Amino acid sequence: MKKQINVVGAVVVREDTVLAAQRSAAMSLPGLWEFPGGKVEADETPQEALAREMDEELLCTVQIGDHVETTSHEYPFGVVTLTTYYATLIGGEPQLTEHSAIRWIPIPVLDSVEWAPADVPAVQKVMQDHAAGAA
Repeated sequence: MKKQINVVGAVVVREDTVLAAQRSAAMSLPGLWEFPGGKVEADETPQEALAREMDEELLCTVQIGDHVETTSHEYPFGVVTLTTYYATLIGGEPQLTEHSAIRWIPIPVLDSVEWAPADVPAVQKVMQDHAAGAA
């Protein structure tokens, strides 16, 4: 049985753009883009994990909002279940610590970069929400 990995991602929205992070050469899936976040520890809720990961990885503070999407994707290293949430930046400006790049991408062209497969359904949902006036 493949290893199950539960991760969370933040869809940080600012002025009709979304924060995207590019995975570095040292990470699995190098060069692909993702919503920043990380693994959920045993003693925390997904929202707590996301707030912690944003602080650790991007040195910024976010307020976690509504659930966006939950998807599972099977990779060679295991099955990743990604739960994404809308988030609002409330402290600091995102800084690179682990990723090779971060970029604010306009929501209508979110699909202009190559996303990690687990993130694709959330990208599509965010674009749909925005087109409908919800995001």
